[in-house]
Amino acid sequence: MKNISKVILLSSLLSLSACSDEFVTNSPYTTVVEENFYKTPQDAFKGLVAVYDILQREGYGTWLMNTEMASDDAYGGFGTADSNVDVERDRFEFVTDKEMNAAIWQNNYIGIYRANILLENLDNVEWGGQEALRAQYEAEARFLRAYYHFQLARVFGKIVPLDHSITADEFELPRAEPEVTYALIANDLKFAADNLGTTNYSTPGNADYGRITKWAAEAFLAKAFIFYTDYYNKADLAGVVTKAEAVTYINDAVNNSGHNLVDNFASLWLASSVSEGVTYAGEGNTEVVLAIRLNSSGNANWDLHEGNRFAVNISTRGGDLDIYGQGWGGAPVTPSLYNAYAPGDTRRDATIIDYVGEDLDFDPVTRGQRQYTGYGWKKGTRIVDGAFTGDFQIDNYEDINLIRFADVLLLAAELNLDSNAGFAQTCLDRVRARAYGDTSHSVPATYTNILNERRLELALEGDRWFDLIRQDMNTVQSAIEATDMGGEFTINFRTQTEGWLPLPQSQILLSNGAIQQNPGWQ
Repeated sequence: MKNISKVILLSSLLSLSACSDEFVTNSPYTTVVEENFYKTPQDAFKGLVAVYDILQREGYGTWLMNTEMASDDAYGGFGTADSNVDVERDRFEFVTDKEMNAAIWQNNYIGIYRANILLENLDNVEWGGQEALRAQYEAEARFLRAYYHFQLARVFGKIVPLDHSITADEFELPRAEPEVTYALIANDLKFAADNLGTTNYSTPGNADYGRITKWAAEAFLAKAFIFYTDYYNKADLAGVVTKAEAVTYINDAVNNSGHNLVDNFASLWLASSVSEGVTYAGEGNTEVVLAIRLNSSGNANWDLHEGNRFAVNISTRGGDLDIYGQGWGGAPVTPSLYNAYAPGDTRRDATIIDYVGEDLDFDPVTRGQRQYTGYGWKKGTRIVDGAFTGDFQIDNYEDINLIRFADVLLLAAELNLDSNAGFAQTCLDRVRARAYGDTSHSVPATYTNILNERRLELALEGDRWFDLIRQDMNTVQSAIEATDMGGEFTINFRTQTEGWLPLPQSQILLSNGAIQQNPGWQ
């Protein structure tokens, strides 16, 4: 949520010594705490902002970076003098840093906690007859609670689902079976989809720009459906959403959301548009269904999370290079991804920097680039911007897309395969026609073709790893091994991990034995 100041909501009150019982029992006069905060709709709004706020913590060691490194689209990379931890992520090793995924665990549980606090206090607010506003806030908070749970469940498998703020005697809860977690996710997303209005907030200047919409909820419900039913071989989403219902939701998003594909794929990202010489579509374009809204107002303050902290990780190592801004050189792109694009597919050059093909003078030795492949991220990378005055590490201003309308179309294509093959074909054709600039590159709408299209369309946007593991471990191993070029690029995917990343060791210790490490990472 851009341009909204953050609030810190305190959940407990420090013990105060006093000389009388009256002083001890009085409400605090100068401290805002949970017990005296939620009184007005404005208070509830500030609480909602705090739930959204966790989205902006995307950066080093979070789900986007770590799952792309795990996939067949990127290696570990970074600098030759850097810690080995990023190469180990890429190689499925668990040696240097037992907390390598701690940020994923911690950030998402903070988000869940904040959502639960808000939801538990909505009835304490004096709404003054604004019941529709109350329903909207509940729907947004429940979407976000579902989103944070879904991120955890897709990365770690079994997690501890929380539909309330836990008490001291619940600090050592065990992980639940997947159907329990996904039932909570499904119910929350369904509530959001059913209780949010039909307005599309994608246009900058709209008072609700950047907030959760009905269309985002429907899209994520479909995304959760395909992941859960594929990975766990189930017919429905945890007994809450049937396939027919999932189809209805995603088709509604396709037909009625008002979202559409922009004309030129390269215009969706700043660096891509500059390098391809096309007009930047802007962050509020019609294709963006939901994004992490970011800006450069942090003023180099590391205590704030207003800016994009992810971009520096994947940007060009060793200093600016032509139009591309400096960064750390993380997650270099695999030749496997570059070569997956067919001739004429405009997405390749809008997605990937080809240092040789673009005649860029990049010396990996001088720049200290580890695992140099000749390819880097173009989507989301930093650009050289003479007007930029912030800290290049934390104040980058480009939003991070969480779901685009192209993803909605591909979700619809997959979910309609059995019930409406013609509509599935139309959805797939729309994505490919934009990619090639014509209608002569249609391929049959099959499960395999749609998954391949998802790789090409959504590359480096955080979907590939999850699309791999929802198939089967042999498919994952085959894809990962195809990127093994030997030497520093050696990969060792182990099927016994079942596709889950290792839990932070600290959480296992804190659970006092209630939580065990994921298989293959002991």
